[in-house]
Amino acid sequence: MGDKDIVSKEVLKNIARDISKHILQIEVKEDMELIRHEFTRVESRESDLLYKNGDEIVHIEIQNDNHEQMHLRMHRYLSDILFEHKSKIIKQYLLYIGKAKCKMKNSIKIENLDYKYDIIDMRDLPCESFLYSDDPSALVLAMLCDFEDKDKQIVVNTILKRLKELNDERSYRNYLKMVNVYSTNRGLEKEVEKGVEMLTIDIEKTPFYKIGNEKGLETGIEKGIMLVAKQMLKMNMDIEVIEKVTNLSKEKLYEIQKELFSQ
Repeated sequence: MGDKDIVSKEVLKNIARDISKHILQIEVKEDMELIRHEFTRVESRESDLLYKNGDEIVHIEIQNDNHEQMHLRMHRYLSDILFEHKSKIIKQYLLYIGKAKCKMKNSIKIENLDYKYDIIDMRDLPCESFLYSDDPSALVLAMLCDFEDKDKQIVVNTILKRLKELNDERSYRNYLKMVNVYSTNRGLEKEVEKGVEMLTIDIEKTPFYKIGNEKGLETGIEKGIMLVAKQMLKMNMDIEVIEKVTNLSKEKLYEIQKELFSQ
C-alpha cells in the first residue's frame, strides 16, 4: 500500500481489530498481539496485518489493485507464517478496497496442493450496514464500503458527525486519524476535509437559525420545522446545529436523513 502503510502502531492495531470485528466476524481477545515481521525470500515484504488472537494467527492483506499473482503471494505468506507459528491455527484474508472490479484468484489447485484463502471486496458491503451503528469503529469502516447512489459528501459528513456525537474530543481525534487513513484509499480526502470544517460551523451565523420559526408560521409549525430540517440535512449541516434550530430529536433527524438517502 506504499506510503499509506506508514501509520502508528496503535492506529494499525485499531484497524486490525475493527476489520476483524465488523467484517470478518472474529471475536478479538483483549490480549490480541500485533505482529510486525518482515518475511524475506527472493523479495523482502512486510505483511499488512498479522496478529495473534488466542490460538489463532490472523493474516489480513489490504489490496488497492488487482495483482494477478496474489494467490501465489498469499501462499508464500502462509508458508512463512507456518515456519514461525506452526502450532497455531492460521486464517488468511484479503481485503480488497480498489475501485476496479476484483479479479484476483483466491485459490491454488494443482497436483498435491489444494490451497484457498478468503477475499472480501469492500465494495460489496453497503455503507448503511455500518453508517448508523453506535460503535465508532464500525462507523469508520463505512468509509470503505459501497456508497451506492448516495452523495459522497453527505455520507462522509454523516460518519464524521456520528463520530463526534459518540466520542469525547480526544477519542474523536483518534478516530479521525483512522478516517484519514481510509479516505486515501477511496479518494475522499477533500470530502473529509470539508466535512471536518463543517463541524465547526457557528449556529448563530446560520441563516436557518431565525428562518426556522418563520417557516413554521408560514406553513404550520410541524410542517415548517420538517421542511427546515430537510433543507439543512440536504446542505450537510451538523446534526447538533439542526437539533438546536428545529428542536427535533437526533433520532427523528436520523430517520429523516435515512428517508432522504432512499429517495
